[in-house]
This record gives sequence, structure tokens and C-alpha cells, in this order.
Amino acid sequence: MMTNNQYSFLSSSIVKEAAKYESDVSDLVPENVAKALKEKYQS
Repeated sequence: MMTNNQYSFLSSSIVKEAAKYESDVSDLVPENVAKALKEKYQS
């Protein structure tokens, strides 16, 4: 049985790595954080 996303843990380093490779992280973090990560890792 899978846990509810509300109760799951997500490492910030995983999110940053995903953003670094231009993956969409908007479902994982607040909108302002997703925007900041996109700007930081934009080529």
C-alpha cells in the first residue's frame, strides 16, 4: 500500500537534482520555490 503524498518525505537534494536536469518540480514544492529553482538552473 502506498502512503498518501501528504505524509511522505522528500529530500531537498532530490528536488534540487531534478530541477538541475530541467525536470518539472512544481508538484513537489511551492510555486515560488519551483520558480526560483528553474531560474537558478536555467541554461
